[in-house]
Amino acid sequence: MIIVQTPLRISFFGGGTDFPSYFRSNGGCVLTTTIDKYIFIVIKNRFDEMLRLGYTKTEMVDDLDQLEHDLIREALRKTNITKGVEVTTLGDIPSAGSGLGSSSTVTVGSLHAMYTYRGELVTAEQLASEACDIERNILGAPIGIQDQYIAAYGGLRFIEFEKSGKVNINKVHLDDDTFRQLNENTLLFYTGITRSANKILHEQKNNIQQRLAVLDEMKQIAYTAHAELSSGNVDALGELLHESWLLKRQLASGVSSGEIDEIYAAARRKGALGGKVAGAGGGGFLLLYCPHSKHAGVREALNGLKELPFLLENDGSKVIFNTRRS
Repeated sequence: MIIVQTPLRISFFGGGTDFPSYFRSNGGCVLTTTIDKYIFIVIKNRFDEMLRLGYTKTEMVDDLDQLEHDLIREALRKTNITKGVEVTTLGDIPSAGSGLGSSSTVTVGSLHAMYTYRGELVTAEQLASEACDIERNILGAPIGIQDQYIAAYGGLRFIEFEKSGKVNINKVHLDDDTFRQLNENTLLFYTGITRSANKILHEQKNNIQQRLAVLDEMKQIAYTAHAELSSGNVDALGELLHESWLLKRQLASGVSSGEIDEIYAAARRKGALGGKVAGAGGGGFLLLYCPHSKHAGVREALNGLKELPFLLENDGSKVIFNTRRS
């Protein structure tokens, strides 16, 4: 039996510039981090040659092509495991529409577990690039490539996407006090609003050529945020998040809504400096940057929403249990 733990993420800045249709011409970057909330992938051998898959539903099939869960099906295919295994996924949060990168986390974690089951050691780069291939090329998802890389590498990262297609993974080094402030001053609330991320992302992808100026500005804010954070000016992230959120709303019509706007405005009135809806937008989790002294007021203003306490996570996808029988 193999168990792999792969972290979810929150992306602070630069989302949208990780679409190849943008960065192949303009270059892109994101400031992003993994958090201590995970998806666990369990894989074990079976006595028979059936394939059993357990997630929010259970599938039991004779043939790989019969599996409905497309991410795990294609991970099995890529790792050449076609029969005689059970795969189970377990998550710390509801995965559908969370905005915390759960789809890519599942894909990276599945590949990691399956290669480990086969006795093969793989790098974070391989996990990320193969997850991108599955999600974008094989399944045609309208997504960028930041989520796969941060799930594989983990930590607080400034990731640059070169025009050539090369991806540069840069660890953001913070002193202890700055790291503590960043942990203390970021809050996550579940809006309770579910949405189709793919619908928003399809529109965002189709709008890229008409929104180049907006994406250019969002990219520049990401560079500024990286510089401010690296110099210890954590509070600068608040206003920069607000600026970036106002820009992101221009990328697609479903990024925000009247209800989300009201929630965000209420948090700002009580002292949150800035924030954003995680992921594509439209629902899921709301990330806020709020000085610690203002937390009580913000929590009171958002008392109808469930808060998700979290800490930044230094590790990416990793094997936490491994008993392989020959």
